[in-house]
Amino acid sequence: MDEAITQWINSAAGNSGVVDTVMIALTQYGVPLLVLLVAMQWWSHHERQHVRHTCIAAGFSFFLGLGINQIILLFVHRIRPYDAGISHLIISPSADWSFPSDHATATFAIVAAFFLRGLKLRGAAFLAVSFLVCLSRIYVGTHYFTDVLGGAATGMFAAVIVRCAYWEGTRVDRLMTSIL
Repeated sequence: MDEAITQWINSAAGNSGVVDTVMIALTQYGVPLLVLLVAMQWWSHHERQHVRHTCIAAGFSFFLGLGINQIILLFVHRIRPYDAGISHLIISPSADWSFPSDHATATFAIVAAFFLRGLKLRGAAFLAVSFLVCLSRIYVGTHYFTDVLGGAATGMFAAVIVRCAYWEGTRVDRLMTSIL
């Protein structure tokens, strides 16, 4: 089923220059765009301290999730779908293993951090961007569907850990949220 879904999403790759360009742009610039959107929240006028706390938590979740991925990569060596003949690659090949998707981990860590702290509207907007980034990773041929699911799970797990460890209103939190 994983291969079938991966092939179904990837089957349109190379057929439309416009769609290919959009998907490649999402793959290349989606994570930096999402990080920029989070950084812009720092100057929010609505619930300023809470939003700043959430931005910091999103950053911690982002880095923790990617760190967890590096540990997973020590034990799970899944070849890329283009190397297995499952997908048609329309970007440069990656040098590392396929599972889990770092893009999915990074974007879902941010999304989960915002949802876990009750900022549902912002979380929903970030979820839309995250979904498109994850879809693009399959579309361009660099990940299996379950690579993206695994990355999303890792990102959400990291956000839960940060939610339990980084509390709003502590001395350290007040210091960090008072910057700028």
